[in-house]
Amino acid sequence: MKRLLTAVMIVVSSPTAFADAQVPYPDGYRDWRHVKAMVIQPGHPLFDAFGGIHHLYANKKAVQGYKKGRFADGAVIVFDLLEATSAGNALTEGPRKVVGVMHKDARKFAATGGWGFEGFAGGDKANRVVGGKAAEACFGCHAPQKDKDYVFSQMRD
Repeated sequence: MKRLLTAVMIVVSSPTAFADAQVPYPDGYRDWRHVKAMVIQPGHPLFDAFGGIHHLYANKKAVQGYKKGRFADGAVIVFDLLEATSAGNALTEGPRKVVGVMHKDARKFAATGGWGFEGFAGGDKANRVVGGKAAEACFGCHAPQKDKDYVFSQMRD
């Protein structure tokens, strides 16, 4: 009985035990507010992991968060990373590499500043690449942005 109780406690306390603790795929994000675009090129320290063309999108709650400097629960920011291809002196979008998502829910994601992090390889809803590694894979870089509610980007005019 003691072993069973211990096993149940481990499963219940596990952050991946409940599907609702997962960051949902942001259906329709390309219809949200486009925050900004950027290109990470060879020579940048993050090129190996994040080289390519980036588009950031924000849902309505996230747009309000950019304006206020604090993001409410339900705010979602999407980092759409595409390969950059070059032809004829033009840099264009190639295949999608990953759809990165920050989803604000202070209760569910208290251990990572109130934000849930997930990456969907190639934009495939079923191919989660962060999962339970959010603290080390994402939040470790975002932690120094605490004064900006852990968000690097700013809304363009």
